[in-house]
Parts: sequence; C-alpha cells; structure tokens
Amino acid sequence: MIFSKTFGYAIRGVLYTAMVSNGKKVQLDEMAEVLNVPRHFLGKVMKRMVKEGVLSSMKGPYGGFFLNENTMTTPLYKIIEITGESETFSICTLKLSKCNSDNPCPLHLKMEEVRKECLNILSNTNIGDLLSKDQPDFIQSITTI
Repeated sequence: MIFSKTFGYAIRGVLYTAMVSNGKKVQLDEMAEVLNVPRHFLGKVMKRMVKEGVLSSMKGPYGGFFLNENTMTTPLYKIIEITGESETFSICTLKLSKCNSDNPCPLHLKMEEVRKECLNILSNTNIGDLLSKDQPDFIQSITTI
C-alpha cells in the first residue's frame, strides 16, 4: 500500500514538530523549508492536524505549531483518517469495481491479510513510538524525499 503525499507531509510535519519544538513553537516557514515541502500545501495539512487535535497552534509573530497532550499518543491510523485515506483499506488492489468478499478478485484473499496487518500496525503505533532516541539522524531521514 502506498500512502499519499498528504499523509507523508502530515506525519513528517508532526514528527518534525515533536523533534524540535522542545517547548518552542515551530513556524510553518521553517518546517516547510527543512522538510523540503511546499509551504502552502503543508499549511493546509498542518491546519487539519490542529483542527483534529493532533497538534496545537498559535497565530502571530511568535506563533507556530506545538505539541499538546494528545500528540504523542495519537495512533497513526488517526492520521490516515484525517488525511482521508481510510478508504485505501477497502479499495480493490487491482482496482476492480465489483471486488468484495462475496465476489473476490484473484488477489483479494491474499491482500486481506496484508490489509489486516497494516491496519493493526497503524492502529497500535503512535507518534511517540516513531520517535526513537537511538536514531541520531532521524530529522535528516524525514527531511529527504
């Protein structure tokens, strides 16, 4: 399964904020430049993260994005839902319109297990789980495309 740029930008933006905020607010311009993503698009994605309670933000010259009590415990599947990709798990892998458990395509049964495992991983992994102190180059890994 391949996720969209929206999902990637959301995860990268939240992770970057968590890595560098340390009590300060992270401004959109800084985030877009460091992550090498379009500022306007990232702004829309981050606004959704705030609206859904994954992050908090403050407007103004000293404003920006910052962590809240929900950030670190937010499951990755919630980011999937916020970015509108939960349908990814119900669409036929071969893009056949009539594929379902009653009328399965040739890959349906094999992919069903993969989907279940992926849903399990995304539901049971949260933002905090991704922030390993054992990875000194973690910021660099999320800033490259």
